[in-house]
Amino acid sequence: METQELLKRVRKIEIKTRGLSNQIFSGEYHSAFKGRGMAFSEVREYQPGDEIRSIDWNVTARLNSPYVKVFEEERELTVMILIDVSASENFGTRTQLKRQLITELCAVLSFSAIQNNDKIGVIFFSDQIEKFIPPKKGRSHILRIIRELIDFKPEHSKTDISQALKYLSNVIKKRSTAFVLSDFRDDAFVDALKIANRKHDIVALQILDQAELTLPDVGLIPMEDPETGDWNWVDTSSKTVQKEFKINALKRKDQLNQWFQKCGVDSTTIRTDQNYVKPLLNLFKKRETSR
Repeated sequence: METQELLKRVRKIEIKTRGLSNQIFSGEYHSAFKGRGMAFSEVREYQPGDEIRSIDWNVTARLNSPYVKVFEEERELTVMILIDVSASENFGTRTQLKRQLITELCAVLSFSAIQNNDKIGVIFFSDQIEKFIPPKKGRSHILRIIRELIDFKPEHSKTDISQALKYLSNVIKKRSTAFVLSDFRDDAFVDALKIANRKHDIVALQILDQAELTLPDVGLIPMEDPETGDWNWVDTSSKTVQKEFKINALKRKDQLNQWFQKCGVDSTTIRTDQNYVKPLLNLFKKRETSR
């Protein structure tokens, strides 16, 4: 992509997603993703109602008057975004490709993170680790991430979520909040997800297109699996084929939800043909009330 065109697209995404972060998501994000704990701030004189266990006995003895320790929430987080760049993310039938939706979601989460003074990093993965951007703060860092999202060309086409989760735990030593943005076309990641969620706070954002849930009636067509390259002829006008397709899609969706619940992972589904504001806000509110 030409540099000027790339910069225009980056700027367009920044204007839209930064506005959403400022106007809608920043407060909900702050409440839903808290810091690592409480950090010591100062001591002050004891006041009626203060807990006895908060008394600083050393200062109290030295000044001959009761003083208590004051703690503040340790806000700063490390936020990691694990982005599926396999070939299936280039699919989309209506408004946009799944990859375009992922780019916007990543930008919204990134701007929400820096407004709360959090560091943000990214792992691009297929069935290999394609690229790692270490966590940092600042607008210029986020713009770099957006540029990479728009222009990045992966070397591999398949998906291995387990490898991405293992890599996360290897490179990020302290506990982080990690968003996994994928269509989760992978059946062998449950054990790795369970292990990674013990160390990190994993959040799953499943990206779907309407055509992956309901097969459109467009007659007899050749269909390619983007990750394997296999082709098959499918009669999309067949009621039996449409019914089986929908049943399998719903089974798959239910199976994913069961896996996420089993692993203790918060999740939501975001579709290419729908606005992502509502499902994201619902996820944030759910986390806020459950903590």
